[in-house]
Amino acid sequence: MTTGEGPARYTSIPGAAQEAARRWADGEAVIDGPVRLSFTDVAEQMLSVTRSLLAIGIEPGDRIGLWAPNSAVWIPTALGILAAGAWLVPLNTRFRGDEAAYVLNKTKARVLFAPADFLGTNYFDLLADVPGELAYLEHRVDLPGPGSLTSPAWPGFLARGNEIPLADAQARLDAIGPDDVSDIIFTSGTTGHPKGVMLRHGASLTGYQILNDNYLLRPGDTHLVPTPFFHCFGYKAGWMLSLINGASTVPIAVFDSSDILRLVEEEGVTHIPGSPTMWWAILDDPQRAERDLTSLRVGMVSAATIPEVLVHRMRDDLGLKSIISGYGLTENHALVSFNGPNSTPEQVVSTVGPVMDAIEVRIVDDDGRDVPFGETGEIWLRSFLHMNGYYDEPEATANTIVDGWLHTGDIGCIDAQRYLKITDRKKDMFIMGGFNVSPAEVERALMEFPKIGQVSVVGMPDDYFGEVGAAFVIPKDGVELTVEEVEAYARAHLANFKVPRRVILVDSFPLNATGKVLKTELRKQLREAQP
Repeated sequence: MTTGEGPARYTSIPGAAQEAARRWADGEAVIDGPVRLSFTDVAEQMLSVTRSLLAIGIEPGDRIGLWAPNSAVWIPTALGILAAGAWLVPLNTRFRGDEAAYVLNKTKARVLFAPADFLGTNYFDLLADVPGELAYLEHRVDLPGPGSLTSPAWPGFLARGNEIPLADAQARLDAIGPDDVSDIIFTSGTTGHPKGVMLRHGASLTGYQILNDNYLLRPGDTHLVPTPFFHCFGYKAGWMLSLINGASTVPIAVFDSSDILRLVEEEGVTHIPGSPTMWWAILDDPQRAERDLTSLRVGMVSAATIPEVLVHRMRDDLGLKSIISGYGLTENHALVSFNGPNSTPEQVVSTVGPVMDAIEVRIVDDDGRDVPFGETGEIWLRSFLHMNGYYDEPEATANTIVDGWLHTGDIGCIDAQRYLKITDRKKDMFIMGGFNVSPAEVERALMEFPKIGQVSVVGMPDDYFGEVGAAFVIPKDGVELTVEEVEAYARAHLANFKVPRRVILVDSFPLNATGKVLKTELRKQLREAQP
C-alpha cells in the first residue's frame, strides 16, 4: 500500500529529528521540569542511544520494549531505537507484569528500557513476579525517570556506545526507508489477547503532517502532552508532531489538573490533547480562574463524540480558538477523520469530522454492499495509512484487511461532504477514559480466578469516563463468591482502566440458539437498572 510516503526532506522518524536539529538547532524541543532539551540535544542523545544499541548487537528489525511514563528521556530513547533500525514496542504503563510479559514474549523483544523506580513502582520487579520465562529478553536497561536525564545504570549503558563510531550509527539511520516498520503498537484484542499493530515511518510522518493542517502546530509553539507516549495519541500526534514542526513538547507523566494549569501559565502552552476526562478536570479545577491561560489556542479531544457542553466550556472558559476531535484506529495509523477550525460546533459535537482526502471510505451492509449516503453500515477504509498487519497474526490480518479494504468493525454513516458519524461498534470494544478495552481480554483474565465459572463483560455508559466495564459473573458450582473478591482479583491482575467498575453475580446468561451470550441483552439490563 506504500510508495515512499513522507515529506521529501526526510524518510524516517529519526531522520526527521535530525532535520529538526538543522532547522531549529537551539530551540527548545522538550521541557520536563528542570530538564530542557534543544532540538540539537535530542538528535545527539538519539545517536548516543543508537551507538549503545549497536554495541550490544542490535540488528535492523529487532524488537525493543520501552515501558516508561512520559518524560524527556523517552523521546531520544525511542528515536535511538528507531535509528538503529529496530522496531519500537511501547508498553502501556498501566500494565501489570503478566500483561507486559505477554507483549515482550509475543514480539521476542531483546531489550527492555524501563525505570527501576517510578512512584514507588519497579517495572522490572513486576516482571519478576510473573510465572514463566522471558525467553528472548537479553538486556534490561534502567531508564531515567521524568524530570531527569540520569539513573544509576544509564551512564554505563551510554558508555557502551563509545566503542561504536558515530558514522556507523548514522549509516544505520540513513538505511531506513519510509516503507520500513517503525513500531508495534499494541491494541486491545478481540480474542482475549492484545494484538501488535505494525506501523511505518513514512505513513506516520505524512499522515500526521496532514493532521497538522488542522492542529496547526508551528515553530515556537508549546505542546503540552498528557496523553501517554505508549500509543499514537501521545507519540505520533504528540511529541513526534511537535518535533517535525519545531514546537516544544511538555511531557506529563502524571496528570494533575492544577499542575497543567500552572504549566500553561509558566510555559505559555498553546496546544493540549486529552480525553474528555482530562478536559473536565481542567475546567473544574478550582485554580483555573487564578491562572493566565491566554496562550492556549488549540485543544484536541480523543473521543468519537463529545458533549456539547464540553465544547462550549472549552471555548468559553478556556478561550480555545480551535477544538479538534476525530476518529482513528491504530490499524490505520490512528488516522481517519477529524474536525478542525472550519468545523462548526454542531459538527464537532455530532460527527467525527470529514474523512481525510487521502482515504477512500465505504459504508457497507452485512453483505458488503455499499449503502446510500446517510444510511449506517460498517466502515471500510483504503489508503496508504493501512498497517503492515498484526505482528505474527497472519489470520487476524487477513480477516481485517480484505482485498485492500480495512474492515474497521465500527458502524457509522457519512454525508455528501464526507463528514463521518460513528453510531455503534460491530465489535464489543468500548473506550474507558480514552483507553480501548477489549471485553474478551478482561474475560480471559477473570476466568483465571478459580472461583469463577463463567464471565461476560460489556461496556456501560458513564458520565465521567464515557464508558466503563461491567462484568456479569457466574460462580463455579458450589462455590461461595463475593463481588468484593472479584473486584480485588481484577485490580491485582489487570491494568486499572480494564478493571470492571461494576460486578454483577448472576445464575445464568441470556443465550441465543447456538449458546452465544447475548451481550445486547446484558447491556439492556444495565440500562434498565439505571435510575
